[in-house]
Amino acid sequence: MSTSAAVLDVSATALPIFSLVGKKAFVTGASRGIGRACALTLAAAGADVAIASSPAGVPLAEEVRDQIRALGRRSEAYAGDVGARGGVELMCARVLADFQEVDILVNNAGVVRDGLFRKMDRAAWDEVINTNLNSVFDITQRFIEGMAARKWGRVINISSIVGRIGNFGQANYAAAKAGLIGLTKTLAREYARKGVTVNAIAPGFIKTRMLDGVPDRALQSVVDTTPVGRLGEPMEIGASVLYLASPAASFVTGHVLDVNGGMSM
Repeated sequence: MSTSAAVLDVSATALPIFSLVGKKAFVTGASRGIGRACALTLAAAGADVAIASSPAGVPLAEEVRDQIRALGRRSEAYAGDVGARGGVELMCARVLADFQEVDILVNNAGVVRDGLFRKMDRAAWDEVINTNLNSVFDITQRFIEGMAARKWGRVINISSIVGRIGNFGQANYAAAKAGLIGLTKTLAREYARKGVTVNAIAPGFIKTRMLDGVPDRALQSVVDTTPVGRLGEPMEIGASVLYLASPAASFVTGHVLDVNGGMSM
């Protein structure tokens, strides 16, 4: 064996880094469910975390903020309607004033206004598109250039299995979540050489408030058609966000990570 071949290649054998110490994250829709899990997971990995919620979610958001502070990380809670552009501008300005920069952006905020397409009115369409898609444009545009200037950043968009395969009675939601995937892939190409990765996660059916109104028979049908035989847990999405946010995922961009128990492959 040659001397060069015997030399240990440290770069090839180094352990992956999942620590986020020194990083600052911003998670929207973080008062409960998937957003809460993402915020707590990022904080547990060492990040300071700004969290956003709707005005109605303030008490729960403050509980999440306090949990993050108990982990020894900095956290602040912000309330606003991400579907209203003026509210987004004010919220993002406050985040930057308090944290100076954002390294990791998790666009999670979302709503559902379900109904058959033939009965869906424009208000239900607009509310879902504004909250689930337009807000991602507005918020990302305010932070991604700073990431590029610092040559490091992570944008993670929470899409949905519904954006992949569609769903009965969810034309507005499916359109918004599919739009997130297209936006993700485009931004990934535009910012890849600037040190910023842009990825999406497409959760399947997760145990969150969005399933509260789903009849038991329908939920059982979902479980029956999911190969692992159960609904997902919010922290399983949080773990996926941690991976994509970490230095270990620096070669992953433009990807849609399906976390759905095998329901769609």
